[in-house]
Amino acid sequence: MQRESLMKNNFFQVLGLAQRARKLTLGEEFVLQSVRNGQAKLVILATDAGKNTTKKITDKCNSYDVPLLQVGTRVDLGTAVGKGERVVMAVTDSGFCQMLRGLVT
Repeated sequence: MQRESLMKNNFFQVLGLAQRARKLTLGEEFVLQSVRNGQAKLVILATDAGKNTTKKITDKCNSYDVPLLQVGTRVDLGTAVGKGERVVMAVTDSGFCQMLRGLVT
């Protein structure tokens, strides 16, 4: 349990680093555009996202073969990047993508 909590904290810390490095796209429309343009390497969706948003993001990620992670609540994601509540974000850097995926598994 403690290890899982530590991994989750590390995940959110890496998200914060990615935001400061300007390697994140925030917001539903910008994330969808990033997926369509091939810039998104990983999409992160809050576990408490609405049904329509979840379906829209999941379908788009599946059709463009972009990995999708559902991690944390909208408050967790927003806090990690120093913003208000955030439901969806895309990682545009492959290095951060590998780091984040490694912390979840």
